[in-house]
Amino acid sequence: MRINVSSYIPGTSPVHACDARVKIVLLAAYSVTLFLVRSWAGIALCALLFAAVAASSRVPIRRFFGLLVPVYVIVAFTVLFNGFSFDVSQAAVEAPAALGDVSAGIFATWAPVPLIGSFGLVPAGLARGCFFALRIVLLVVGSLVVTYTTTSTDLTNALGDFLRPLKRIGVPSDDIAMVFSLALRFIPVTAEEFGRVHDAQWARGASFAEGSLWERLRAWQTVLIPLFVGLFRRADSLAVAMDARCYGAPDAERTSLAPRAFSLSSGVALAAGLAACAGMAVWL
Repeated sequence: MRINVSSYIPGTSPVHACDARVKIVLLAAYSVTLFLVRSWAGIALCALLFAAVAASSRVPIRRFFGLLVPVYVIVAFTVLFNGFSFDVSQAAVEAPAALGDVSAGIFATWAPVPLIGSFGLVPAGLARGCFFALRIVLLVVGSLVVTYTTTSTDLTNALGDFLRPLKRIGVPSDDIAMVFSLALRFIPVTAEEFGRVHDAQWARGASFAEGSLWERLRAWQTVLIPLFVGLFRRADSLAVAMDARCYGAPDAERTSLAPRAFSLSSGVALAAGLAACAGMAVWL
C-alpha cells in the first residue's frame, strides 16, 4: 500500500523558476480579483490568464482537473441551488432585480419556467450559479499552479520572509516557519510509515476488508497504534537532534544555506501580474 502525497512536479519552466514569494503574492491577488470581477468578460479573462500560466508551467492539464471531485460536488450544488426554485412565482417577482446583475448575462431577462407545480427553473439563477461555479474552479486550479511548481521548502522559506517583519514586535517568525517546514516534511514520512505498517500487518493476516465492521476496525487498530508510537519516537529523536545542534539558543539568528535574491525577472513578473489583476478588478 503506497500513498502519493507529493504535489510538486519538477520542471524547468518559467513558472518553476519564478520566486516563490512572487507566486504567493500573485495567487493572493488573483484570488481577490476572482471575487471582484462581476461580468462574464472578466471571468473569461481570468480563465485565459490561468490557461496562459498553466501552459507556461508545462504541467499536464489533466493534473489540474483530474483530482477535483470534491470541488465538482460543490460546483454542482452551487449550480442546482441557484438554478432551481421551489417557488417560481416569487422568483418571477424578483426577476426585475436580476436585470442589474451582470453575472446573469442575457438570461437576466428570461422568465422562470415552472416544471412541477411551484418548482421550476430560474434561467437568471442558473447563469449566476454557473458564474459562481467557474469562479470556484478557477480559484482552486490557480492555487494548484503554485503547489505544482513550488517545493515545500520554498513555500516555507517564503512564509518565513513574509513573517520576518513581525520579529520587531516579538513574534517568533523563524520558529513559525520551522514548524510549517517540519509539518510539510513529515507528511510524506507519515504516509510512507503508514504504508509500511499496513503491509506488515496485512502480511501477518490482518483482514482490512473482510468480516464485520468491528473486526475491520480492530484490524486497523493494529496499524494506527504502531504508527502513532513510531511518530512519537521520530519526534523525540528530532527534538534531541535539534537540541544537540543548539537550535533555539538565545541571540542566535537563523541563516540560510542558499540566500534567496530577488531577481529582476521576478520583479517584472510581479509588476505585470499585479497590474493585470488590478485592471480586471477595476474595469470588469
